[in-house]
Amino acid sequence: MNPLLLKVPPTKNTLLNLKRQVRFLEDGHALLERKRELLTRLVYQRIDAYRAQRELTHQAIRSAYHWMGISFLRMGSRALHQAALGMAPSIEIDIIPKRSLGVEFPAINTRVLPLKPVGLLGTDASLDETRSQLTHAAVQLARLGEAEMALGRLMAEQRKAQKRVNALKYNIIPGYRHTIRYIESLLEEEERSVLFRIKLLRERGDPGGGSG
Repeated sequence: MNPLLLKVPPTKNTLLNLKRQVRFLEDGHALLERKRELLTRLVYQRIDAYRAQRELTHQAIRSAYHWMGISFLRMGSRALHQAALGMAPSIEIDIIPKRSLGVEFPAINTRVLPLKPVGLLGTDASLDETRSQLTHAAVQLARLGEAEMALGRLMAEQRKAQKRVNALKYNIIPGYRHTIRYIESLLEEEERSVLFRIKLLRERGDPGGGSG
């Protein structure tokens, strides 16, 4: 027996129900295929944006470490550590949910705050540039986190859509179609058998072939 055949009674009523269901499944497959295409396109767009953001973030971190090294050389580790303890936050971060094609991921909004004076003796002018560069790096890291989270969730949703499309295309819909053809063949065979028996009964009831 064909493994794709559904375990249903081979009746006319079943046949009508299966035909309705397979049309519904085909419509669902078309919608899922469209969603999969849109998700795939969006994933590729997000990959490009993620790579660009990752490069910007790496540049920002390299620049921040460069200026931190200058401040370290000019101030020393102890003075730099004391200055860092007295610093106020330089950015505010808000995380809000965002949706795209039914996929939810966090959107990260950052706001750079004005740098407040440290007010310690022995600080170097490079410290302000270091703080500015570190703030810029933190902003870029937040944006990279948003891009990576969005890309990961979109890719996961795209893979799920692909699995559902494949299941419908190669398993579920073919199973319905095979079952429909199988029931149609059984009903046609049954109809031919009934007609053949009717013909035999007529011939037995009219041995003279209908002559008067």
